Amino acid sequence: MARMPGATWMPIPGNYTKGGQAEVRGVVVHIMAGTLAGTDSWFRNERAQASSHFGTGRTGQLRQWVDTADRAWAQGAGNRSWLSVENEGHGGDELTDAQVDRNAEVLAWAHQRYGVPLQATNDPSGRGLGHHGMGGQAWGGHTSCPGTRIVHQKRLIVAKARILVGAAPIDDDAPPAWPGRLLMYVKGRPMMSGRDVRVWQALLNRTVHAGIVVDGQFGPSTARWTRALQARLKEPADGIVGPNTWRKAW
Repeated sequence: MARMPGATWMPIPGNYTKGGQAEVRGVVVHIMAGTLAGTDSWFRNERAQASSHFGTGRTGQLRQWVDTADRAWAQGAGNRSWLSVENEGHGGDELTDAQVDRNAEVLAWAHQRYGVPLQATNDPSGRGLGHHGMGGQAWGGHTSCPGTRIVHQKRLIVAKARILVGAAPIDDDAPPAWPGRLLMYVKGRPMMSGRDVRVWQALLNRTVHAGIVVDGQFGPSTARWTRALQARLKEPADGIVGPNTWRKAW
């Protein structure tokens, strides 16, 4: 059995091949074109002839429907050698911050269990983090799945997965450039929040072993550990993440 810690185990009665996983080359990102609840119900219908190993909800749920030792029916010819993650939403959507995190956790787990490289790929014969559309007709002809906006998020998913396992970022999957706003904590004001804050907090945990909660809220603890990292980088230790601190930290 191969069940991912942290994923809610919700096994389906059919619509998969028992013991059919030949190898694990990587993880494939999908979009549901619907809701998590609706997809769960559809996978339990024998008429569906479809399933996925994992699924995420837009608010951060992570479910596992099929054991990764078994073959889910998600991407045609790619089923034999790729794990699958269906994501709640529709074509044209971006993944939410929470969904990006859950996909990164699946990729990090696949790396640790199966040796999947922490890299993005657009090649069905490659390895790493792929997307449904890259397989073309052989993978069911769903060339618009999961959509260009989510395809562009693959680099961020890989970067977060590398942080989770303590690996250094690489040029090809490094996080986006400095987000264009100063990240800081000002006492008495609402805390800054967002995806860029979460990426920064995860980086602090990896580089200075901060142990802070990656909640996307730039509070006093995040500011304190930012100063610690700035001191290490020989930057002014003001707790403000500007372009120089951001660039040097990565």
